[in-house]
Amino acid sequence: MPGRPSVLFVTDLAYQAQGRRYGDEDTFLTSRLRDAFDLALCHPLDAAALMDAFDAVVVRNSGPVLHYQEKYDAFREQAAARGTRVYNPLSGRGDMAGKQYLLDLTTAGYPVIPTIDRPHDLHLLPETGSYVVKPKAGADSIGLTFVPRDQLSGLAYGDILVQPRIDFRYEVSFYYVDDAFQYALHAPAPDRRWVLEPYRPTDADLAFAHRFIEWNTLDHGIQRVDACRTQEGELLLVELEDLNPYLSLDLVSDRSRDDFVTSMTASLHRFLGASPRT
Repeated sequence: MPGRPSVLFVTDLAYQAQGRRYGDEDTFLTSRLRDAFDLALCHPLDAAALMDAFDAVVVRNSGPVLHYQEKYDAFREQAAARGTRVYNPLSGRGDMAGKQYLLDLTTAGYPVIPTIDRPHDLHLLPETGSYVVKPKAGADSIGLTFVPRDQLSGLAYGDILVQPRIDFRYEVSFYYVDDAFQYALHAPAPDRRWVLEPYRPTDADLAFAHRFIEWNTLDHGIQRVDACRTQEGELLLVELEDLNPYLSLDLVSDRSRDDFVTSMTASLHRFLGASPRT
């Protein structure tokens, strides 16, 4: 249909993600978005070569970028230089920009798992049985280890983050399009992160999640706020996913799935209208 916006949808359909089916989710999503956009799919390694032919690039289930960091950095640089409209916009302050936000939010007093990256800040971490050590450039739990407190001072600081290992009841994720809440899912079993069930958030839960959406200041795009519920009942941020968050659309109701597609379609139209290509 002439006159419709064209979208390059970036996804790695073959990526083997534990507990998630990237290909199925993006096949469904693109089948619905085709109602409103002229759309083509491509692998993340091909995005820079193809993006000039489209009105916008939508980055979805493209896998951890640390597996192709050089190519991803080049894509970002070329998109900025060419004025390419990338959705989510590349100005995100969450995982899109690395793990620095966990340090920034800790310093600012947000409800986040306490995080440090310097040995002289160890006193800021609560006493617990073990601690989580993960690379600043990590994703998908790659490189994550657990260590006792007496080994923390001997770690090679610089490219790592250290957090207390939280004894939590469950993890819960809140899904947003732009600044609008869509649905929530939780993992009742702490050791089964991707065995998710629908979750009905309280007003307090939504107020918690929305604080991080506001902090990130993204006008357009899809975000997932991952949190854990402590034994005391408090929610603490685990991750703010603003690059390519998996959506678990197969686990929500038909109505929630339809509403999400409607919201994403409207968001993309607003994005295309608000950010003319240079």
